[in-house]
Order: sequence, then structure tokens, then C-alpha cells
Amino acid sequence: MDVQQVLELWWTVPAGLAVLGYGCSLAGVTRAQRAVWATARIVEVRRPAHGDSRKPGIQVTVAFQDPATGQEFTLPNAGRHGDPVHEAWLGREFPVRYPRGRPERFHLMTDVFGERGGLVGPNCAVVLLLLGLVIQATVTWGYPWALLGFGGLLTAAMLLSRDLGLMRARAALLASAVAIPGQVVAVTKDVETDGEGTTFVCHEPVVAFTTREGTRVTAVCREGIPDPGRSLGRDLTIHYAPADPAVFTPDPDHDRRDRAKTVALVVASLLTGIAAVVAGVVTL
Repeated sequence: MDVQQVLELWWTVPAGLAVLGYGCSLAGVTRAQRAVWATARIVEVRRPAHGDSRKPGIQVTVAFQDPATGQEFTLPNAGRHGDPVHEAWLGREFPVRYPRGRPERFHLMTDVFGERGGLVGPNCAVVLLLLGLVIQATVTWGYPWALLGFGGLLTAAMLLSRDLGLMRARAALLASAVAIPGQVVAVTKDVETDGEGTTFVCHEPVVAFTTREGTRVTAVCREGIPDPGRSLGRDLTIHYAPADPAVFTPDPDHDRRDRAKTVALVVASLLTGIAAVVAGVVTL
């Protein structure tokens, strides 16, 4: 089997998976569409112990009702049922789904984008398909098609990116931020190894603060706290959005710089993609 045949086999697999996934979605038989959907609320928050791993997030117990029967279930999340919770307070709500009759297998979601229609899988397959087509075009017709293909994919990815919208929404929420006292109550610790075999320790502080409305928030703070490994017990000033306490920062200037970097990266990537497409057209 030569290179051309390998490439054809490589991209036909994701093509088949995409067709199958979209067909199942149209028929309403994907796992997400067959599942029972409900709204869960946090009824218990368990603060991470100092030195725990950050991967399970904030361990919580959630309660939700079966929409058909009205039966209520109270079950622990413990970081093993869907997305980890990084900002928790009593009464906070999340969408959950579970197989019919199996509430103990619930899947908690902090973001339902593309989930309800079961489109996450086929959309990923389409991305793999397009990458396969670009690679095959590059091998078959040369580097101008690499510029056209990868430039086009990068441009499309940046145009469809949610990052700019998320940054604008965060900035709007923090524009009316309220400053209140907070404290680092734990520091998570994970030992990780990068692709070159270098081992390093990752620390993320866990902060606690009480909003002016009396809501006690426990949250993992990934940015804005200097020397996080030595921050246990440190007093902070937390700036949070009254409309959503999950949006907060201990350092507004750092948050603004971080948002600006994200916007600059998206814009630079978009311009790079457009430039690659133009270069590909010129060199054809």
C-alpha cells in the first residue's frame, strides 16, 4: 500500500463517522438525544484538601428531579460525572443528562454547546476529514494547496471561534465587579510530565469568598495569584460579577491583560490564515 492509498484510507474513516453521526442526529437517536435532561442544583460543597489534585475540581453533591416522574435524586459528583466544577456554591445550577432509568450515571455539564443535538462527535470527525483532505491535496498537488488548505482551515476556525464572544461577555460582567475580601483556603498540587520528559509541579489555589448577597463561593483560581504554591492562607481582594459569581478575579489588571492576549492571538491567527490563503492563490 503506497502513501496515496494510506491517505485515502485515513480520511475516508472520519468521513464515514461524520455521515453516521449526522444521520443519527437527524434521526434523534444519539446518546445525548436519547438521554434524560434535567437541571441539577448544588446541595453540598466539599472543599478540596490542601495538596489534593486539581483534576476532580470542587467536589459537590447535586440534586435533580426526573422530568417524567418527579422523583428527586441526590448524588455526589466527586469529579467523576462529566465536567469538573471549578466554582461552587449552594444552589448553583447545572444541566445534567443520564440514560433513562439510570440517574446514578448522570453527566454534569458546565457548557452544553453542541451537546443536546449530539453533534460534538460528528463535528470532530468533520475536522479530521478536512485535515485529511488538506494533507492529501498537499501530497498530490504540492505546497500551494497546503497554503490554501491550512490557511482556509485556520481562517474558518478563527471565524467560528467562541473565544472573542466569551472574552467580551467576561469583560461586560467584570465591568460592574464588586470587590470583597477572600482567602486562599487550599492549594492543589499535581506532578506532570511534558512531551520532552521534564517533570514539573503545577499548583492552583482554591479561594473562598462570600458575596454581598451572602453566597459562600469556593473556587479554583487559575490565574492572578503570584507564587501560587506558597499562597495557602493568603488574604485577597476578590473582584466578582454580581450577575455571576463564577466570573471573578483577584487581579483585574492581570485579567485584562489575559483577555487582550486571547484577542490578539485570535486576530493574529485570522490574519495568518488569510495571508496563507492569498499566498496559496498567488503561487498556484
